[in-house]
Amino acid sequence: MTLTALRTTIIRFPLVAGTVVAGAAVAVLLATGQASAAQWTTSGYALLVAIFRSGSMVKALRSGRWGIDLLAVTAIAATVAVGEYVAALIIVLMLAGGEALEEIAQGRATRELRSLLERVPQTAHRELPGLPPEDIPAGDVSRGDILLIKPSEVVPVDGLLLTAAGSFDESTLTGESLPVEHAKGDTLLSGSVNGDNAVHMKATSTAKDSQYSQIVALVQEAASSRPPVVRLADRYAIPFTLLAFSLAGMGWYFSQDPARFAQVLVVATPCPLLIAAPVAFLAGTSRAAHAGIIIKNGGTLEQLARVRTAVFDKTGTLTHGRPTLSAVRISKAASAGISEDRLLQLAASAEQYSSHVLAASVIDAAQHRGLELLQGRNASEHATQGVTATCGDQTVVVGKPDFVRSVTSGFEEAEVAGGQLAVYVGVDGRFGGALIMSDPLRDNAVSTLADLRRLGVRETLLLTGDARATAEKIASQAGISRFQAGCLPGDKVAIVAGLRERPVLMVGDGVNDAPVLAAADVGVAMGAKGSTAASESADVVIMLDDLSKAALAVDIGQRTVRIALASIWIGILLSIGLMVAAVFGYIPAVAGALLQELVDLATILNALRALSDGRRPTATPVGGPPVSVAAVR
Repeated sequence: MTLTALRTTIIRFPLVAGTVVAGAAVAVLLATGQASAAQWTTSGYALLVAIFRSGSMVKALRSGRWGIDLLAVTAIAATVAVGEYVAALIIVLMLAGGEALEEIAQGRATRELRSLLERVPQTAHRELPGLPPEDIPAGDVSRGDILLIKPSEVVPVDGLLLTAAGSFDESTLTGESLPVEHAKGDTLLSGSVNGDNAVHMKATSTAKDSQYSQIVALVQEAASSRPPVVRLADRYAIPFTLLAFSLAGMGWYFSQDPARFAQVLVVATPCPLLIAAPVAFLAGTSRAAHAGIIIKNGGTLEQLARVRTAVFDKTGTLTHGRPTLSAVRISKAASAGISEDRLLQLAASAEQYSSHVLAASVIDAAQHRGLELLQGRNASEHATQGVTATCGDQTVVVGKPDFVRSVTSGFEEAEVAGGQLAVYVGVDGRFGGALIMSDPLRDNAVSTLADLRRLGVRETLLLTGDARATAEKIASQAGISRFQAGCLPGDKVAIVAGLRERPVLMVGDGVNDAPVLAAADVGVAMGAKGSTAASESADVVIMLDDLSKAALAVDIGQRTVRIALASIWIGILLSIGLMVAAVFGYIPAVAGALLQELVDLATILNALRALSDGRRPTATPVGGPPVSVAAVR
């Protein structure tokens, strides 16, 4: 350990460091024959710790919470009172060590996640008559300001589009993966991302009142309103404490020796309760981290173990979040003269000269089929409408229906299902056909839903900003029982808050999911693609682009809690056996403290089993048509 790391550890865990130093000082004093000084030093230190801990103990008791501090503080005071100072120091060490392990378990990996506010637009380009654009803080934008939005920049405030047309990625706000085309006068939302062409807009709100800031406020409100999770050990504190005091009192009463009271409390020190859950949770979070799952605290593991409802976003969560080619449809007039591969080859060749966000998907589709792209010439892009180019010896036009209709004959409108859109293609002045694009369901979505059901999830729900037809199709394909389409961030929060089967697991991706991830009992962000907002407001972050990790997180939570409970009960039963022996005077205080260390060792070894892989359940998809949330309300 480097000096810097040692210094950091001491600052982070001062009680552990102080106890180690006190132990070393006592060892030196005893080795030099100064037993009286060793006793006074140890007793004074232990009493200071007990007094310090009494403050939090009294505060907890006044609020109606019986924690494990009462038994620990009493044991320290009793051992000091009867002169068993070595036993007192061992109790303090176990108290400090257990809390340090719990803090490590609960704070694991949160430093690796960035702040939610890092994604808030920071700069705007304001235009004044006759002057070049000036860069100003986004917070200084006033209503009525004319702003320049450069390619791929985030829209800083809500406003109206002044340019004739523009293409924007609103997936982080609405969940819709396909680009949204806006015309002059349309509303632009802060947090959306401009396409490949610079546009001008007029601000209609300040940064504070814009859509993104409202989402941030929703996240903060939802996170602050979520009740804290009770520590697993605290649930066993009351019966264990009452039993320990009863046995200690019996020992004192029948022996008429106050030392007997201390001897019983030494072996009753709640070290298993202090250590078992933190060690198991630390092991569980470590195992999850190795699988690419960041679990931020031990309370989340407890909630994961009890999840009864799973809620999913669509875009980037159940689907891949990027358009792919679903089909190539040849027009009736051109069916005899052109093949699907030829139409796709020509379209992709022309799209090489387009900056539209769908161009890359068309090119990828052609390359996936092994089609060679043709060299083009006389290429011309019509902003947000389409592109024309001469590819080989043929003139190709690709784009929106109105644009292709205006330059070709025999145009036919393509029929598309929910979640699909059509890219139209014309060849040599005649309509050739359409490329049907969609955002497909992930390959492992069905198996993930089935695994969650096997793990005890009783209800599944899809919440999306997409249209009803798209939501219904995705829900049906994934095997999700209920869905709600057309959701805004606030709608998702309200729906999740109203769910009865709890705890609720919410899996999402993007800024629009950040509030509901914070409001859910367990928020899971697909961190590999998700925004900073989603990752920061979630309790679990999946660092890999793998939906099945959501089910694995639940599995890890269940196994971890099972092992933690088993470890706690092992420690409790062994401690009860030692307490009974101490009641009859068979275990002196120091020997009891050492025996308690063996109990702790057994507890720790059992808790470390959470590091190993458990068997993941497998299941077959559960059928049945999805039901709209609106239909059952």
